[in-house]
Amino acid sequence: MTTIQRTAVITGATSDRGIGMTTARRYAREGWAVVILDLDGEKSAKVAADIGNEFNVPAFGHAVNVTDEVSVAAARDAVDTEVAAGNLPAVGALANIAGITSPVPFLETTLELWNKVMAVNATGTYLVTRAFLPGMLENKWGRIVNMSSVSAQRGGGVFGKVPYSAAKAAILGLTKALARELGDSGVTVNAVTPGAVDTNIRVGTTPELEAAIARDIPVGRTASTEEVAAAITFLSSEDASYLTGTTLDINGGSHMH
Repeated sequence: MTTIQRTAVITGATSDRGIGMTTARRYAREGWAVVILDLDGEKSAKVAADIGNEFNVPAFGHAVNVTDEVSVAAARDAVDTEVAAGNLPAVGALANIAGITSPVPFLETTLELWNKVMAVNATGTYLVTRAFLPGMLENKWGRIVNMSSVSAQRGGGVFGKVPYSAAKAAILGLTKALARELGDSGVTVNAVTPGAVDTNIRVGTTPELEAAIARDIPVGRTASTEEVAAAITFLSSEDASYLTGTTLDINGGSHMH
């Protein structure tokens, strides 16, 4: 039996080809207990159970709407109950991965779409972080890793245009400001900015489009979800204790600064 020391909470982790599920599996493989939070509570529980059984670690899944303060608080309370009952160790890491894209031109962007993209990506990151941060501060140890995007740095992209870029840029500002505010609390806050990644967002694209995307990447290919997950779990590790306010680019050289 793996010795479990801390729990990693991952939002947006029920998609088979998603960064979230790959990250949850990697946390478990590295000995973390895992909590899966996603819109579909039944699927979250199943994914958690499957990961827990495969890697022999404690696991828990619960429904959450990251845009709703009451829903986020209920999910946090459910996790706290599991910790208090001894079913999970204390939460040590939070990976804010839940997000949606906005693949439409700016003048076709309705206010409804703008608000939804900002709510899921930026407000969701804020609400979930605010919910789980007090426990980390109490324990004087924590790792918060926020999912931004190369779109926040270079603007736009095939799958995420203006609202998505704006929301992901907001996440970078949140990350840096919170890292500075938390200082020597023992809690670090970092962000990852993936470029093109081989996820289910790419289902239905044409070979021509894929070739065009690859041509824009110096290494000549898109990233695997495992490569992004490796960065997230590294930033959650003891070895990353001197990294805070950092943006870790995972883009194959498609954006350099």
